[in-house]
Amino acid sequence: MTRRVLDGVTVLELGQIYMVPYCALLLANLGAEIIKIEPPGGEPARHRAGGQDATPFVMLNSGKRSVRLNLKTAAGRDLLLALVAQADVLIENYRAGVLDRLDLSYDVLHQTNPRLVVASGRGFSPKGPYKDLAAMDLTVQAMTGVMAATGFADQPPVKAGPAIADFMGGVHLLAAILAALLQREQTGRGQHVQVAMHDAMLPALTSNLGALVDSEGALPERTGNRHGGLALCPYNTYPAQDGWVAIFCATDRQWLALCDVLDRPDLKNDPALQTNPGRARRMAELDAVVTEWTSVRTRDDCLKILGQAGIPAAPVKSLKEVLADEQVAASGMLRRVRHPRRGEMRVFGSPLHLEDSPQPDLGPAPALGEHTRAVLHERLGLSDDQLDALDSTDAI
Repeated sequence: MTRRVLDGVTVLELGQIYMVPYCALLLANLGAEIIKIEPPGGEPARHRAGGQDATPFVMLNSGKRSVRLNLKTAAGRDLLLALVAQADVLIENYRAGVLDRLDLSYDVLHQTNPRLVVASGRGFSPKGPYKDLAAMDLTVQAMTGVMAATGFADQPPVKAGPAIADFMGGVHLLAAILAALLQREQTGRGQHVQVAMHDAMLPALTSNLGALVDSEGALPERTGNRHGGLALCPYNTYPAQDGWVAIFCATDRQWLALCDVLDRPDLKNDPALQTNPGRARRMAELDAVVTEWTSVRTRDDCLKILGQAGIPAAPVKSLKEVLADEQVAASGMLRRVRHPRRGEMRVFGSPLHLEDSPQPDLGPAPALGEHTRAVLHERLGLSDDQLDALDSTDAI
């Protein structure tokens, strides 16, 4: 088969920064046509490094068509509704209430096209007291407990390095859109789907929340590189001669194998260390033993010996190492494209691999409004004179 799973599906993206643009990129990799609707100045991520082609924007907007519309004008709003009438999905992550103020509420969109799936990315659920709060990745990390759970117990909370709230929200929004499209096959009608970053983050705290409940609040919230629930040991990053190695023992068998690697029959035969709860009670002692072993070896030596023993371990790689990683290159997740203004760039591929739905070869991210005239001519039949008139009123 050569047909992609979303061939023929048209998506209007009113997205900004990361959550919705990433969701739309995943849809594009499944074969959907993405028409990115941008305000006169472009979406904010374009300007992160000045100009119109900031690297994060280029990485997340491959294969999309950019249409510049001023939705604050009556003509711009009418053009969007005309595109909505022909679309399958509209995705947006404006602050709650913005589309209502533009007279583009879900009811208006649904009346224009009853088959339309409207997907809203939000910071917080519309069912709670935070529903109207503006949200960014940092603030959601702060309010979900992610920051409280990140770092070391004797130091202040810190944010997770990656923008995990934005991207977990984007993946969950993708799932909701696909589910709504499947249900539309059964009902013939679209619907409004919403995903809040705040909601999407909480399941990632399963170990941390479980430990808090089970210990009745006795365990520390921040556990550094140890297990979030302090339930597994060894489980940490350990120094090697040329960097760090992450090692953990998920099973009692792996612990016994590690004792052989460490040449510590005394630990192997200690009845108090035969189970994870027992080892967790002596966490500091065991971490020191493992550190003594790793610190006199290189990362490669550690990984070779531990791998042969069947013990889960990995090098702690720098971002530079990740960019050069053979696995990353083979997976296609950081592919190279030729951008017309930035030259050769690294952009994201798709982590979604469907055997019968080949991934498209997406072109570079568009310039602001690059496809405005082409899209409005192809989809709405507007003439050059009509487009000139719209341009003169700053509607496009």
